[in-house]
Amino acid sequence: MQRNHFDTEHNLFRDAFAAFLDKEVVPHQEAWEEAGVVDRSVWRKAGEMGFLLPWADEEYGGAGLKDFRYEQIMCEELARINEPGFMIPLHSALCGPYIAEYGTAEQKARLLPGIISGETILAVAMTEPSAGSDLAGMRTTAVDKGEHWLLNGSKVFISNGYLADVVIVAAKTDPANKHAMGLFLVERGMPGFERGKKLKKLGMHSQDTAELFFNDVKVPKENLLGDAKGGFFYLMNMLAQERLTNACGAVAGAEAALQTTIDYVKERQAFGRPVAHFQNTRFKLAEMRTQIDVAQVFTDRCVMDHNQKQLTPEVAAEAKLFTTELLGKVVDEGVQLHGGWGYMWEYPICKMYANARIQRIFAGTSEIMKEIISRGMKL
Repeated sequence: MQRNHFDTEHNLFRDAFAAFLDKEVVPHQEAWEEAGVVDRSVWRKAGEMGFLLPWADEEYGGAGLKDFRYEQIMCEELARINEPGFMIPLHSALCGPYIAEYGTAEQKARLLPGIISGETILAVAMTEPSAGSDLAGMRTTAVDKGEHWLLNGSKVFISNGYLADVVIVAAKTDPANKHAMGLFLVERGMPGFERGKKLKKLGMHSQDTAELFFNDVKVPKENLLGDAKGGFFYLMNMLAQERLTNACGAVAGAEAALQTTIDYVKERQAFGRPVAHFQNTRFKLAEMRTQIDVAQVFTDRCVMDHNQKQLTPEVAAEAKLFTTELLGKVVDEGVQLHGGWGYMWEYPICKMYANARIQRIFAGTSEIMKEIISRGMKL
C-alpha cells in the first residue's frame, strides 16, 4: 500500500538511519545476542549522527526536529533488521521527553547534551516485583530529608537497566496518598544504587533488562523532576506517546515478519511446488497483508494527530492494543508457514516470534488497554 505519510526530508532521514543500522548494528547483532547487551560505542555513534533525541533544542545539541515521524522512522527501521536491544525509542521517545517536559533549566543544561551525544544512556523505572500496570501499587519510597531525598525499594524488568547512566525512578512520596509520587534522576555511581544481573528472557536477547535496587540512596534535591507529588500525572501524561511508540514498532515488526515469510514460502518446496502456491498459504498471506495495511493507516493517523497534540489516551491505547495483538498473530502465522524451520533460532521468524511476545505486556497489557478504551466509552 502506498503511504503518503512522509515528506522528502523524512525519506532522506530514513535512508541515513537505515545505512547507519546496516553498517553499525547488523554486523554485531549475533554478538550482542550472546552478550545480552549492545555495545556502548553504538550509542555514541548514533549520537554523532544525530539520531538520539532529534527533537531536542539545538542549544543542547539536538536538531530541533519536533515531528514524531522521525521517531516512527527509527522504530520502523529497527524492526526491519529485527534489533530489539538497541532501544533508541526508549531513550529518545520515552525517557528523554520526561527531562525536556518536566526538568528544570539546570537539569536540561546538565543532562541533555550527554543524552543527545550518546554518552549518557537513559532508562525509566516504574515496574516492581509486586506492581506492574498498577502504578499506584508501587512500594518504592522517597522520604524528604531536608537536604536530599532518601530512596528505598526495587524495580524489575527495567530495559536499559544494565547500561543506563541515568534512571528516572518513580517512588511514593506521601504514604497517605497512593497517587502521590515523584520522579527522581538516579545516576550511576550513587551510593546504595545497585543492579542485579541481566535477566534472561524469552526474547529480546540483546536488550539488557535488569532488576534495580535502591538502599538508602541519597538523591540530591536538584535530581527531582517537577513536583514531588506530581509523578503519577507525569507518567500518565507520557503514556500516550509511549503506547504510540509501541504501535509504530509493532506494525513495522508485523510488516517485517510478513516479508520474511513471503520470501520463505516462495522458495520452500512441498509436494513438488512452492509453498506459496497453496491456497491456504495465499489466503493466510492475504489476510495478514490486509490487516497490516489497515493497522498502518491507523498508526500513521495517530502519529499525525500526536504531532498536533490531538492524540487521546484512549486512541493511543487502541493503537497499542490492535498493533501488538496483530504482531502476535503475524509472527505466529509466520512460524507456522515456515514449518519446523520456523522454530529454529537461525531463522529470522523464530527471533521475531520470541521478541514479539512482550509487546502485549509492556507499557500496559492488552487487558489494561481494553480497560482504558472502555472507560473512554463511558459505559
